[in-house]
Amino acid sequence: MLTVEKIGGTSMSALQEVIDNIVYFDRSGDKLYNRVLVVSAFSGVTNMLLEDKKTGAPGVYHRIVKSENFHDSLKEMVAKLKEINRKYVGLGLDLAVADSFIEQHVAKAQTYLENLANILASGYVSREGILQAAREILASIGETHSAFNLTNILVKKGLNAKLVDLSGFDDQRPFTIDERIKDAFSAIDLPACICIVTGYAKGTEGIMREFDRGYSEVTFSKIAEILRPQEAIIHKEYHLSTADPALVGVENVKPVGYTNYDIADQLADVGMEAIHPKASKPLEINGINLRIKNTFEPAHPGTLITREYVSDTKRVEVITGMTKLILIDVYDPLMVGNVGSDFQIMQLFHDHHISYTFKTTSANSISIAIWEADFKQELIDDLKNAFEEVTVEPVAMVCLLGTNMDQPGLLAKSAAALAAENINIVSAGFALRKVNFQFLIAREDFKGAIIALNKAMG
Repeated sequence: MLTVEKIGGTSMSALQEVIDNIVYFDRSGDKLYNRVLVVSAFSGVTNMLLEDKKTGAPGVYHRIVKSENFHDSLKEMVAKLKEINRKYVGLGLDLAVADSFIEQHVAKAQTYLENLANILASGYVSREGILQAAREILASIGETHSAFNLTNILVKKGLNAKLVDLSGFDDQRPFTIDERIKDAFSAIDLPACICIVTGYAKGTEGIMREFDRGYSEVTFSKIAEILRPQEAIIHKEYHLSTADPALVGVENVKPVGYTNYDIADQLADVGMEAIHPKASKPLEINGINLRIKNTFEPAHPGTLITREYVSDTKRVEVITGMTKLILIDVYDPLMVGNVGSDFQIMQLFHDHHISYTFKTTSANSISIAIWEADFKQELIDDLKNAFEEVTVEPVAMVCLLGTNMDQPGLLAKSAAALAAENINIVSAGFALRKVNFQFLIAREDFKGAIIALNKAMG
């Protein structure tokens, strides 16, 4: 059957395991083909090109933003990519060919970036568009590098592997991303080859303009939407588990096994992405099942995400949460019986381009939790101008997620588990469908809360 598969950056850096556990595992002959592997850059490479995703440490891109000399940084980047190449010589990588390829590719990128920098320096154009183009060019380098290397190794091993480079460096046609993907696959005999595809795709709309660092999953999703595989697969360095093993211990978790796209959205909403929500929608709408697999446990079926799945038994499927939230409480005695207070608050959130992840109300107050990274003092100032009292408090959130959790006593059982560890609930809530029970707590209680809930629901 045709599969479209995505391989993450951490998995890609373990290239031997990718070859053994993904490409060849339990396959031979024609079963090696009719597969499309969408690859991320090797671990850490995009961080060096753009900025560190976790710490924000600047990469090459930020030299361009500051109108600094970026040529030395690109030279250092080439040296680091060649260093990565040397790690895979033992797997069959043709080092001379791989080094030459990345030298030429980065040289082209440098030419494009120099032209953009010159235009930017002229002062005649908007910085936003130019910098966005620079960001796209830099991002494409990582995926092109990893895709080329894996293809080269597989060809050396005798496979009919085809590199599908969607970065469009030598293609001036004004394709949208969908048009580029359709063009790239139009002449490929999928049952007779294995395609290695760049996670970055060039398009007139700019894939990073809307999705930024989630672009490789969007590319994966768009390819699946166009090719309509029997199954889409994401290979990660870990299972989609019932809780975070780093918090509760590996021995206290297990793979989720089965869930649906609604739960995948809930996970994304609290920062634990099985897949980027904007990448999952085309799969969900088109009825394409998604499987999350662990690269290092190839025999395990992983977790299957479908549109229709609902657990036969009432159970909590995932216990998760996030620590970096801000709870904004808006109080005004005139709210009671007053139509439009909530609308007025939401209008201010909209004006400041801030989304929320939790909201609850009482007669005279509305409490809203947002990501700490989205916090703006200007929003608080506007709220204070409109309402009597506004308080701001850093909090964490723990969640119970499941497709079939509506059972008497679950809320009481959860509260009792937290109370037993002397953990106070700041606020709590769930919607009518009861697929996500949310508890706001003090940040310092986060780990203890996850452990307590995992033990109680186990």
